[in-house]
Amino acid sequence: MSLRLSTVILPVRRWNEGGRDQWLRAEELGFHTAYTYDHLAWRTFRDGPWFGAVPTLTAAATATERLRLGTLVTSPNFRHPVTLAKELISLDDISDGRITLGIGAGGNGFDATTLLKGDEEPWTPRERADRFGEFVPLLDRLLTEDAVTYEGTFYSAREARNIPGCAQRPRLPFAVAATGPRGLRLAARHGQAWVTTGDPKLFETGTPEQSREALRGQIDKLGKACAEAGRDVAELDKILLTGFTPDRNGPLESLDAFVDFAGRHQELGFTELAVHWPIPGSDFAADQAVFEKIATEATAQLG
Repeated sequence: MSLRLSTVILPVRRWNEGGRDQWLRAEELGFHTAYTYDHLAWRTFRDGPWFGAVPTLTAAATATERLRLGTLVTSPNFRHPVTLAKELISLDDISDGRITLGIGAGGNGFDATTLLKGDEEPWTPRERADRFGEFVPLLDRLLTEDAVTYEGTFYSAREARNIPGCAQRPRLPFAVAATGPRGLRLAARHGQAWVTTGDPKLFETGTPEQSREALRGQIDKLGKACAEAGRDVAELDKILLTGFTPDRNGPLESLDAFVDFAGRHQELGFTELAVHWPIPGSDFAADQAVFEKIATEATAQLG
C-alpha cells in the first residue's frame, strides 16, 4: 500500500488572519487528511490563541472540497459521547462525508484539570482507560443507531436520537490512539485506523533505531489484538503522528531526510504519516518551503 501523507494544523490562528489559508493550502498541496488537536489548551500554547476543534473543522469543511478532515485526538477528558455524537454527525454532513475521528484516552494536561471542582483529583491512567473503554463502544452505537438507551458506570444515554446518522456509512471512521492492551483491543474492535506517537519513554534519551523497534513491537501487539477480535490487522490503517519520536523535527529539515524517515516507517507497516504544519518559534518550527516540497514530492519517491 502506498504511504499517505497528512498534516496537523494546530488551531492557533484566527480564521480570517491566516487560519483559513492554511486549510486551503493543505488541500492545494495534496495532503490526504488535515487534522487538528481537540484540546481546551495544550502545553506551551496555553497562554496564546487556541480555538475549538469542532468549529474549526466545520469552517474547514465549508472552505475545502476534497481534503479529509479530522481530530488527533478527541478524548473523554471533556467530551460526553452523546453530545459528541451529535456534533460529529453534523460535521460529517457539512463536510459531505470527509471526517475521521481520531480518539484516545486522554492525558494529564490542562484538559484533565480545567473542569475539576474544589479539591477533585484528575483521573488516574487506570480511570482514564476505564472511561475510554466505555466511551468508544457507546459512541459507536450512537453514530450507527437511530436511538440509543444505555446506562453505564460513567456514561448514560436515554433515548438519544441521532437521525439521520453519518454521511459515511455505517459511520465515520475511528482512528484509535492506543499503545496499551486495553486501548489496542478497542482499536481492534472499533477502529478503522490505529494511531501512535511512538514510545514516549524514548523521546528524550532514545535513538531513532530504538524508536523504530518500539513501534515494531506496538504493531505486533496490534496484530495480536486484531487476531483475538477476529479481524485482519491489514484492515486497519496505521498512522504515525510524527514529532514525538527521538527524530523530532529532523525529518522536516530536507526532502531526503523525510523520504528516509518515511521509508523506514513504511517498512514497519505504517500507511499514513501526519506531520505538523510549521509554527515559527515553537517545537514545530520548520522551513515552510521545505515542508511544502515534502508535501508535493515525498510520496512519489516512496511508491
